[in-house]
Amino acid sequence: MKKAGLILKCFAGLAAAMLLVSCNALVRDTQSGTMLIVDSITGTNLEGQTVDYLQSDVLYQDSSTGGESIFADSAVVTLRAELLDPNSRMGPSAYNDIQVTRYVVTFSLPNGNSAEGQDVPYSFEGSMTVVVPVGNDRQASFIIVREVAKVEPPLVLLADGSNVLEVIATVDFYGKDMAGKTVKASGKLTIFFANYVNN
Repeated sequence: MKKAGLILKCFAGLAAAMLLVSCNALVRDTQSGTMLIVDSITGTNLEGQTVDYLQSDVLYQDSSTGGESIFADSAVVTLRAELLDPNSRMGPSAYNDIQVTRYVVTFSLPNGNSAEGQDVPYSFEGSMTVVVPVGNDRQASFIIVREVAKVEPPLVLLADGSNVLEVIATVDFYGKDMAGKTVKASGKLTIFFANYVNN
C-alpha cells in the first residue's frame, strides 16, 4: 500500500508540473527558442521630428496653391532578438536569427471603444522583410496609417478642422526563426489625427 501511495504521489507531482508548463503563457505562445521584442515604435510630429507618438494630417492643403492631397503615415520600429534561455550551453546560432515577414495594425480609442469605420479606422495587414540577428536589434519603417483610411469615417469627418482624434495603434509583428518556428511581438503608438494647418 505504501508503494502504491508513493507511485500515486509521483504521478500527481508529474501531472502538476505538466499543468504548470501548459499554463505558462510564454511556453504556450512561443515555438521558437528566440524571443522577438519590440524595443520602441516612433512616429513624427508636424515639424518632422522623431517622437514617441504620431501627428497624422488627415488632409494636406498646399498653402501656396490651395491643392489638397492625402498621404499615408509611416512609423519606425526597433526590433530585438534574444534567446529564451540566455544561459543555454549550446549558445546562439544562425538558426536563432529571426525574419519578420508581416505586421497587423489595430486601432482603438483610449476609452476602449473600437468600432471600425465608426470610432477608429479599419485594421489592416502589411508585409515587411527584416532579419533580426539574435543578440542584436534592427530598425524598420512601415506604413501605420493608409491613405484609404483618410477618406473613410471617422478620419474623413476631421477634414473640417474642428476636432482632434486620439487613437492607440497596436502593431503585432509576425515572423519565424531560421529553423522555421514562429514568433510574434507587439507594440503600441499613440496617434493624433487632425486637419493640421500646413505652411
